[in-house]
Amino acid sequence: MQEFVTHSREETVAVGRELAKTLPAGALIAFTGGLGAGKTAFCQGLAEGLGCTDPVSSPTFAIVNYYRGPRPFAHFDLYRIHTEGDLAAAGFYDYLDMGAVVACEWSENCAELLDLENPLRIHIERVDETTRKITIG
Repeated sequence: MQEFVTHSREETVAVGRELAKTLPAGALIAFTGGLGAGKTAFCQGLAEGLGCTDPVSSPTFAIVNYYRGPRPFAHFDLYRIHTEGDLAAAGFYDYLDMGAVVACEWSENCAELLDLENPLRIHIERVDETTRKITIG
């Protein structure tokens, strides 16, 4: 278990960027943390660390945002996803099978299904306006 405390959006992005360098192809990241905790900022860092150049945005309405690069990245919002059928329809398993790094916000909605894929768990807690506590493991 690793813990980081960041004091700006840039520091949160940097933690994601560094973690990306250690992830194998097909890695699954299961995020928890409330609205505004910094999950999308962390994912921006992941995308940068994987070599993706497209701007990163929250997948809230699209359910999944896919970023091309030398190491592709699929960023899911599971807020409205609750079943294996929903996950499959969104392409979740396809992205894992093709070796993309997959990150899921609101992972608690599909925790039992994600557990089958042995995810790396990341919890981001909003301490105050700029401070975040990030727990990885």
